[in-house]
Amino acid sequence: MSKIIKPYKDSNLGKKEQVATMFNNISKNYDGLNRIISFGIDVSWRKKVVKIVSKNNPQKILDIATGTGDLALMMSRLQPKKIIGLDISEGMLAIGKQKIAKAKLSDTIDMVIGDSEKMPYKDNTFDAITVSFGVRNFASLDKGLTEIRRVLKPSGTFVILETSNPTKFPFKQGYKFYTSFILPVIGKILSKDKTAYSYLCESANYFPFGENFDNILKKNGFINTKYTPVTFGVATIYTATK
Repeated sequence: MSKIIKPYKDSNLGKKEQVATMFNNISKNYDGLNRIISFGIDVSWRKKVVKIVSKNNPQKILDIATGTGDLALMMSRLQPKKIIGLDISEGMLAIGKQKIAKAKLSDTIDMVIGDSEKMPYKDNTFDAITVSFGVRNFASLDKGLTEIRRVLKPSGTFVILETSNPTKFPFKQGYKFYTSFILPVIGKILSKDKTAYSYLCESANYFPFGENFDNILKKNGFINTKYTPVTFGVATIYTATK
């Protein structure tokens, strides 16, 4: 991604600090807004990720950019020994901890504040690692992917769910209009952070997707890479191994 997109253009903070601030600001409304702006389809995308992860019966799973823990909660159905949800936003983790406690899964899922580019875990620790709608928020994509590869076990499963841009008419034009004009307005009305959803849309439009991102995974040492567009290409699921 040649252009560095940050949430707050008038801030002197680095991207990492700005992203943490932004998600802290929108954490209380995040789940509800996600359902609205994706029309609830994001739930079905996460189910696809869980199905992929389930194939190798992982016992220790790391969910990076876990947010409020939606994917971590869904993966608990696989009955692993431990799931760690990692995120840089204390606000998002606080909401997630409440959801996990309500589901009585606090013994299975640990919510941890941390940096995906410098994780406190030993090499070859996790059977599976997931990132849903988080890699485009990495301050350094290469550093984040290198660190993920380090803590993933050999032959471990790596799955990414990320926004992408439809390439076929009329979905390409419709999605561009929705993300450029409709979605930011919804975000401004329903979120107290007026720039957050403009940033999320802009970062999605500039982030490499499909074959381009697949090549980035290969460049960072991942093998058996594969990408699958979902819902006309508005999101893509990437899989890889170490």
